[in-house]
Amino acid sequence: MRTVLNILNFVLGGFFTTLGWLIATVFSVLLIFTLPLTRSCWEITKLSFLPFGNEAIHVNELYPEKSNALLSAGGSLLNIVWLVLFGWWLCLSHIAAGIVQCVSIIGIPVGIANFKIAAIALWPVGRRVVSVEMAQQARTENARRQYQQR
Repeated sequence: MRTVLNILNFVLGGFFTTLGWLIATVFSVLLIFTLPLTRSCWEITKLSFLPFGNEAIHVNELYPEKSNALLSAGGSLLNIVWLVLFGWWLCLSHIAAGIVQCVSIIGIPVGIANFKIAAIALWPVGRRVVSVEMAQQARTENARRQYQQR
């Protein structure tokens, strides 16, 4: 089912949103000062291309032992730069694609996926795209770890 929905996403506008992310990735490399954003661009490009079966989770959820205040502050600063340069127009492209896709009944699941990606497009630094199963496993382990600390 995921494969069918991913193909449907690509046909119903996912190609254009993925192309937007690829363009943002290339610009983040070319502008040099935005080079730290390239990883985030590439991660969300993967999610835009294959939104079903994948999920973007924060690195603090994936690697809780590696989180620190300095990385968090740096990530927030990069997210602000991202929002000003690329985030707003990529978010709008996902919203527009989602609205167009929701016009037909068959496109509603794909449109909802685009709305989810639109939220991530505004603040992508620190996110990693992993399978839904891996994201669930990371969250379960984090919950278990927090429960044991109490």
